Amino acid sequence: MSQGPSPVRHTDGVTQPGQQQQPQPYQQPFGDAQNPQFGQPMPVLPDPKMPWSKAIAVTIAVFLVVGVVAGWAWQQFSPLAQYTVDERGGSLGEEQMTKIFGPDGTFTAIGFLAGLLVGAALFWWLRNYGPWAVGTVVLGSALGGGIAWGVGMLLGHDPLQPRLEASKPGDLLAAPLELHTWTPLASWLVGAALATAIIAASTWRAEPVATSSSSAASQSSPQVQ
Repeated sequence: MSQGPSPVRHTDGVTQPGQQQQPQPYQQPFGDAQNPQFGQPMPVLPDPKMPWSKAIAVTIAVFLVVGVVAGWAWQQFSPLAQYTVDERGGSLGEEQMTKIFGPDGTFTAIGFLAGLLVGAALFWWLRNYGPWAVGTVVLGSALGGGIAWGVGMLLGHDPLQPRLEASKPGDLLAAPLELHTWTPLASWLVGAALATAIIAASTWRAEPVATSSSSAASQSSPQVQ
């Protein structure tokens, strides 16, 4: 007696002839928004609101205005040493000699605060323009420092020698507004660089890392039913 056809079996997800394929349970596709897998689109950053050239122009314009204001403040608030005129010219007492570097300290304080605050605001605005935003803000701060020095010298630098020649013994003459070293100009760069570093570090997000080999394997390959 001949036997009938052997029963159809379903093994390893392959349907044998004569058997209908059963619906598979829903599986969530592997990969997410932070770790897109092959075939899924990468997340797109928001487009900048204006062209890069205009953003650079706005940055330069802002630092120009801030440099003018900072130069005026440097000229207004810098403590100046007072020369006492005598028969031999002008001399400084011990108390007045401590004020010789007053303009340097004032310029450094104003430059650091201006670079920090203005640099932070501009870098936050330019953060979607990529790594070039850092260089734009830092170089713009250097421009602002140069403008501040130029405006201050224009408003407050009064050479001492002509005034000594026109004075008489007993007069007090203020020292000219000037920087005795170029180091205070770096305060603008330091302030802007510090602001960009803090903002970049606070907004940076690290990609999640698998905590075990089993979790990494489950994300990299689909399950077979």
